[in-house]
Amino acid sequence: MPESEEIERLLAGSYIHYFHCLRIVEILKGTEASSKNIFGRYSSQRMKDWQEIVALYEKENTYLVELASLLVRNVSYEIPSLKKQISKCRQLQQECGRREEECQLGAATLRERFYASCKQHGITGDNVRRELLALVQDLPAVLEEIGAGARGLVEAIELYQACVQFVCESATEQVVPLLRHVQERGNTTVYEWRRGVAPGRVERPRAEEQQDEEGIDWGDFGGEAAPAPVAMAYGEDGAQAEEVDWGISLEPDPQGPGGIDWGDGSGGDPVQITVLEAGVQVPDGVARGPDALTLLESPETRSQFIDELMELETFLCQRLVEMSEEADVVSVSQFQLAPPILQGQTPAKVAALGSAVRELIAQLTNLRMQHLFLILASPRYVDRVSELLRQKLKQAELLGLKKELTAQRRQEALREQAALEPKLDLLVQKTKELQELIEADISRRYSGRPVNLMGTAL
Repeated sequence: MPESEEIERLLAGSYIHYFHCLRIVEILKGTEASSKNIFGRYSSQRMKDWQEIVALYEKENTYLVELASLLVRNVSYEIPSLKKQISKCRQLQQECGRREEECQLGAATLRERFYASCKQHGITGDNVRRELLALVQDLPAVLEEIGAGARGLVEAIELYQACVQFVCESATEQVVPLLRHVQERGNTTVYEWRRGVAPGRVERPRAEEQQDEEGIDWGDFGGEAAPAPVAMAYGEDGAQAEEVDWGISLEPDPQGPGGIDWGDGSGGDPVQITVLEAGVQVPDGVARGPDALTLLESPETRSQFIDELMELETFLCQRLVEMSEEADVVSVSQFQLAPPILQGQTPAKVAALGSAVRELIAQLTNLRMQHLFLILASPRYVDRVSELLRQKLKQAELLGLKKELTAQRRQEALREQAALEPKLDLLVQKTKELQELIEADISRRYSGRPVNLMGTAL
């Protein structure tokens, strides 16, 4: 073919129909004019081939059938398919955009929960484990402050004691004894609370002694040495004590250390078995083991302290309700013989005392203190809390990665849509041209009557 931009454009399409061939023949009439003889025929083989193609098209109106087939295929299949693909791309973009917003919102929510949990624990969240351990180190000072706060409950305790003694005339024991002890002496050791005197030396339990069941050393059963003796004892109140040796050894030598001399039955001295009381292994004045903990560190005494605070709060609330009601003759006459501390109280003052007690309870029972007590009781709890907090950050990071992947999919759909839209526009344009050519050809056959093809709306 001769070099011509129009011919190249006509031959660049995916298909060539009859009118393309007509246009090519018109162009070749100009480029192949030198090959035309006196009879009006062209000697150029190129021209002959294209004229033959046109003649075959015109035979029995074959070109019209082909054009109609192309028009039907474009209108029924090609254009709807491209539109459907573009619609899917747009739908995918909208869905990806919605998922991006959800991922971003979810990640922000998880981070907010993480920092809210860290705030409840009293840490910043930069290094969860280290900060939690640092809080545990500061716990004794916090407990000392709480113990010092109990000194402000003197009037509430005296009011409770006076009311109990007035109502129950035979009652002689003191109410809330542990709370009274903390109010007078502060957050002392359990040793001082139980014995009434301060210890001369305090030996706090080591961290390795506070292992859970998974850390029990069962000994070496495969060696020749006998297993270590089991140390068990019972205290004065019948409760099982810790680390008390019964003095019984499994060594075969009866005279060995810890052995029992059963006698030889030859008339010697009778066997004497001495039962040692629990705690004799600890020297006097030495607070060791659980007794070395402070009252608010020990779970048992801390629970009793909180119970007594709640008992005092309940009394103050009940007393406030009684004082708020209208006084009748019976109640007035009943409290005429009451101590001055009961008669001199006002509802506002009792309410203030109750508020102070509730504040002290809140300091001991808030979420942060609960976590600190759990950490103090089990060092492995730090790992669990750290892992739970880190999981929230990991989930936020995963949502961030999911957002990036979703954004990539949205960009791919956008690029695919950008590639399909020009193809659709070109196909629509070619289809309209086909429709116009078919309408013009049919109109020419019927003396120029207007012809409109129906069902080709694009």
